Amino acid sequence: MGLLLHLLPHFFFLVLAAAAAASSPLKHASCSPKFLDELRHLNSSGLHLTLHHPRSACSPAPFPDLPFSTILSHDEARVRSLAARLTKTTPRAASSILDPSAVSVPLTPGAAIGVGNYVTRIGLGTPARSYVMVVDTGSSLSWLQCSPCRVSCHAQVGSVFDPAASATYLSVGCSASECNSLESATLNPAACSTSNVCIYEASYGDSSFSVGYLGKDTLSLGSGQRVPNFVYGCGQDNEGLFGRSAGLIGLARNRLSLLSQLAPSLGNSFSYCLPSTAAAGYLSIGSYNGGKYAYTPMQSSSLDDTLYFVKLSSMTVGGSGLPVSSSVYSGTPTIIDSGTVITRLPSDVYDALSAAVAAALKRYPRAPAYSILDTCFKGSLSKMAVPEVNMVFQGGATLRLAARNVMIDVDDSTTCLAFAPAGRVAIIGNKQQQTYSVVYDVGRSRIGFAAGGCG
Repeated sequence: MGLLLHLLPHFFFLVLAAAAAASSPLKHASCSPKFLDELRHLNSSGLHLTLHHPRSACSPAPFPDLPFSTILSHDEARVRSLAARLTKTTPRAASSILDPSAVSVPLTPGAAIGVGNYVTRIGLGTPARSYVMVVDTGSSLSWLQCSPCRVSCHAQVGSVFDPAASATYLSVGCSASECNSLESATLNPAACSTSNVCIYEASYGDSSFSVGYLGKDTLSLGSGQRVPNFVYGCGQDNEGLFGRSAGLIGLARNRLSLLSQLAPSLGNSFSYCLPSTAAAGYLSIGSYNGGKYAYTPMQSSSLDDTLYFVKLSSMTVGGSGLPVSSSVYSGTPTIIDSGTVITRLPSDVYDALSAAVAAALKRYPRAPAYSILDTCFKGSLSKMAVPEVNMVFQGGATLRLAARNVMIDVDDSTTCLAFAPAGRVAIIGNKQQQTYSVVYDVGRSRIGFAAGGCG
């Protein structure tokens, strides 16, 4: 069956790839096995996958070196797309030629993938083959590139998945409930081929996209665990900033996400540690050590029921609270997101944070703004006495940010505050989450934080 797909690019990257380097974003560090100690202590009844920073020497599909300004540009595109998604802004329609009739499909913003996401490996098919995937808490539908790639497949690590070579692959029909669930998962309506196969369109805020057939197959994860009838997209036109990954894993709250499909057997929770470039982290689905976390309630929101909303209650710099009222923190919806690099704060909160950090670092000469980062200093992070910054969430859960979570070296001679003012949505980004264990306990509607999660 012929399938010619032509869409606006839009995308999010799945091989769990970290946002920015812990120190200089332009340098790779050697790969450290330190994360293995953490993995050995995880509850063996869950599923545990290794996560890699997208630009780490450890990564099975590293991104090429990019100017840090380019990373920030894609980060800003992701933030804009999330804001548009929450305000239900709809861009112009894109045409899609589906064999043999031409139709017009309205595309709505998804979550940008870009270069700020972490990557991991999964196995798919029978016999199982290994694929490097980007991990995204802001996306629902998982997908990977499939032969015969009727329109376009980007270069990836390893061979492209061939559904014809898998004894357990099944296509999903247009009347199936999974096909009917696509619009809530991708924000784009499903289409139907002339042979009655469901067609998905996953678009992202940075103009990347994947279009193809909806299918089912056996998913292989961790130590020999196999999940039959896993529903995912078999991409025939995949264009955008996916690096050399095979596709994307979606962990948002939707029935088609990886989390929801594994929840009946493993439990409705997942945790991760997003590593720096110098180490590896993990993604764990199912059982976790609940005692080591401090929790904040997940917030419900009518804006989007698939994203993870939290409530930031206060912030401190060097032990002193910021001079803003508590109502300022709650005036902007706030999500926690694995694919956004730089945390966005309500403008008044950001202004107070910037002023407090600048006062604490007044001995260092100021540097010009760098892209979206406007609180910058001459010198490197390693030589600065950066104050501790605490982010306190409803219920008292606190991210106690070390210097590497507060500032970031944007080049060899400049370091900047790794926060920016928010527009319509505040976002807790992955730079601030880096090296912490973060658990999304969806079953109990809470998110937990614990220090010292990975190297």
